[in-house]
Amino acid sequence: MMNKAKDIVLIGGSAGSYTLIVQILEALPQRFDAAIAIVIHRNPRFTTKIEETLSIKLRRSVIQPRDKTAIAPNIIYFAGPGYHLLVEPDWTFSVDVSERIHFSRPSIDVLFDTAAEVYQDRCTAFLLSGANQDGADGIRRVREMGGKAIIQSPDDALIATMPTYAIQANAESDVYDDQQIISFFRKLT
Repeated sequence: MMNKAKDIVLIGGSAGSYTLIVQILEALPQRFDAAIAIVIHRNPRFTTKIEETLSIKLRRSVIQPRDKTAIAPNIIYFAGPGYHLLVEPDWTFSVDVSERIHFSRPSIDVLFDTAAEVYQDRCTAFLLSGANQDGADGIRRVREMGGKAIIQSPDDALIATMPTYAIQANAESDVYDDQQIISFFRKLT
């Protein structure tokens, strides 16, 4: 049986977040005990090879989980375009095509909400650059369940709408600049 990750680190981003996400993933140590799950708003009408490109570039497992994929340590998961990514109570992922949230599927809120329910204080969530309100409710849920919520500084975000809205909706959350975010991932164990 596959070893399941006891901790999860979530990253949610939209327009303007991809470059920082690549920098975050390049900063990761060779081995870490958490799983990393990422939602980037992607249009399913366009083919992207993010997982394949990053797997080669980083020389590590970067995958798009399917229903019942076990959440394993030291793996990077990307939500597939056109599908919400959810964390199930048995520490597996599920995917669904229910309605869009804030015009997005995958939705950052859906991943953050479901991961917070399962992982509680073992969940850390980062909300990055983007042009809508997705992620603000999820950040609140992560905090309510005892997890750590970090929002990219709007001053560093290429498109500040998403982080600005999340900060207004979650005044208690930590706000990190890009270097603080990268430093967090560099020290991940």
